[in-house]
Amino acid sequence: MNLVSTAIGYPYIGENREWKRCVESFWKGAKSEAQLMAEMKSIRLNNLKRQQSLGLEYLTVGDFTFYDRMLDLATMFGLVPNRYQWTGEEVDITTYYAMARGAKDVVACEMTKWFNTNYHYIVPEYEGQSLQLTKNYLLDYFTEAEEELGLNTKPTIIGPYTFVKLAKGYDAKTKAFFILKLIPLYAQVFQQLVDAGARWIQVEEPALALSLTADDVKLVQVIYKQLATEVPAAQIMLQTYFEGLSAYEELSQLPVAGIGLDFIHGAEENMASLRKHGFPQDKVLGMGVVNGRDIWRANLAERATQTKAVLSLSGVKEAWIQSSCSLQHVPVTTKSETRLDATLKDALSFADEKIVELTHITSYIRDEAWAGNKSVSQSMLATQALAQHKARKNARVNELVSQVTPEHFARPMTFKERQPVQKEALKLPDYPTTTIGSFPQSDPVKRTRTAWRKKEITEAEYTAFLKSETARWIQIQEEIGLDVLVHGEFERTDMVEYFGEKLEGFAFTEKAWVVSYGSRCVKPPIIYGDVEWIAPMTVREVDEAQQLTSKYVKGMLTGPVTILNWSFVRDDLSREQVANQLALALREEIQALEDAGIAIIQVDEPALREGLPLRKENWADYLAWGVNAFKLATSNVKNETQIHTHMCYCEFNDFIEPIRALDADVISIETSRSHGELIQSLKQNPYELGIGLGVYDIHSPRVPSEEEIDAILNDSLEVISKDQFWVNPDCGLKTRQEEETIASLKNMVAAARNLRQQQKQTV
Repeated sequence: MNLVSTAIGYPYIGENREWKRCVESFWKGAKSEAQLMAEMKSIRLNNLKRQQSLGLEYLTVGDFTFYDRMLDLATMFGLVPNRYQWTGEEVDITTYYAMARGAKDVVACEMTKWFNTNYHYIVPEYEGQSLQLTKNYLLDYFTEAEEELGLNTKPTIIGPYTFVKLAKGYDAKTKAFFILKLIPLYAQVFQQLVDAGARWIQVEEPALALSLTADDVKLVQVIYKQLATEVPAAQIMLQTYFEGLSAYEELSQLPVAGIGLDFIHGAEENMASLRKHGFPQDKVLGMGVVNGRDIWRANLAERATQTKAVLSLSGVKEAWIQSSCSLQHVPVTTKSETRLDATLKDALSFADEKIVELTHITSYIRDEAWAGNKSVSQSMLATQALAQHKARKNARVNELVSQVTPEHFARPMTFKERQPVQKEALKLPDYPTTTIGSFPQSDPVKRTRTAWRKKEITEAEYTAFLKSETARWIQIQEEIGLDVLVHGEFERTDMVEYFGEKLEGFAFTEKAWVVSYGSRCVKPPIIYGDVEWIAPMTVREVDEAQQLTSKYVKGMLTGPVTILNWSFVRDDLSREQVANQLALALREEIQALEDAGIAIIQVDEPALREGLPLRKENWADYLAWGVNAFKLATSNVKNETQIHTHMCYCEFNDFIEPIRALDADVISIETSRSHGELIQSLKQNPYELGIGLGVYDIHSPRVPSEEEIDAILNDSLEVISKDQFWVNPDCGLKTRQEEETIASLKNMVAAARNLRQQQKQTV
């Protein structure tokens, strides 16, 4: 049997985030375009050399990007919206980054989650453009690897069905035209790669793991039949991941040379499909047997046994032993971590370590012996040691969980009953203005925090700085005229990490970075033990801010499901069990805030939707426990206390019932890049609780005009009543500059005042 080890993709950011620093330096004007291109090439080649040195046998190109791979494809095919005034030919880097981030006079393309991961992609916009192949960057990467390193790599590209599925701007009538324009371009890309000597082309189609209709299946069959006809010499590895392959019986017969299946997240379904339908013997089987989405060390004996079972069941003569999906969803290497608990660190596996696991499994299947006589026993001992860790045997947490009753999941009054009580207690103006929570993390803030962490300044000096910065921003907010203020969160590096550092059961890394969107990198906490609230986490900062103003200052917390979904989570408990532990800890924090006199408490759940299973038929169970976790955290407050929440990138139309079920008094939603779509959704599905539609895009460095916000507010009046209506930016302001933040908020407040005046005149 012919076996080869490979990975679907590798993290492009570098062990020390070299990619991020390079890109951001270019954005600031500190690097020329030539310098950017040279450094990016160096990073690409170093990533390949690193994987080669780890023993990976078949390397991938095209997993690299200058911002986002969906954006790469859109620009490669000339799918540039008219507002960018692109004139054809190759898309220049200025236009590319304008689409990603916006520019002074033009808004960015919409950004949303890549399936149910924590990564965001740029949504392609189809406007009926005459598409063209502007530049085959995959050919460039393939040739570069061959010329510089002597490697024959497999180029990888997001497949046409997934690309169209995740794009926007077409309807049922124009979809066919869109696809008909795309297929010849894909064929052109494939032919050029074949002509250049590419033995395989990896075509990623994660959308084939979604629920597919009969029409979807027919469309996929038409697409791949056409590609096979136009480029018969192309050896396509059709790569699926995140779930089992839908419509397996039909799609396994597509005219491709290989099919990659996820035997981690789609293991049960894919194995059942193999038993029922077998696997085509003329195809190569890609076997995703090492988890590309978590950070836990594989039990090599178990993985090898599973791999053997799949090979036996499929009967194939050739297979790829690979990651379940791209490794971009995990950090680069555990070797950079020097401070972790030894038992925990030994149980971790990041991208480099996962590659080594792949090579071990591959060599074992080939040779019936483990490379390195201790590799398999070490993996077993590491997982067993973590299972016995004292952090997983917290008696108080287990007792609290056992005491939860149905009454813990509901507030005493309904929203309709609470609303007049809160209106009388809070006495806020119509169309109250506020922000989502964070203010700019300026260079002085970052430098001072770094100095504190390095013990270059004392705790007292750091606390004094934070108090001073909070006081300055309370004054700024009052001068701007905001109605409900925030303390600014200057003590917080990350909205999840901050809370994890104050709870039991969490661990934190030094360099375990992953990309969230663009150049935004995060270090997800590791939930490895039972989660326990120890002492107030936010009360001091919010209470001190409240003492500085007669206006309300919101308490700011991150919700249990978001902490769960934005962390790497232990795999010995269900996610529901971990969410309930988090909810109980936050419940104690909310009680502490209320006891301190905080009247408005925001519990953000931006990640509630992104944790949804890929298939709608599996949503109900997740939403039941996810909504209950939020309610478990928030239901212990008085009726007068107003609970807010916030969500990002939410497809409101198919998510209104779960949002309503949260029973939050006010929800703010990030919608500025798709405001019109949300208005239409609310027309179809009215929402009765308090709501703030984000009135400007905080991910773009532009300042929205007062008139622009006026228009958004007036559009919103079509679907939101005065008693429900809040006015706010669409997300936190942490990443923005101070000058643009103040200017934007002034325009927002002025627009809200215009609306109040307008309403008075019509009464």
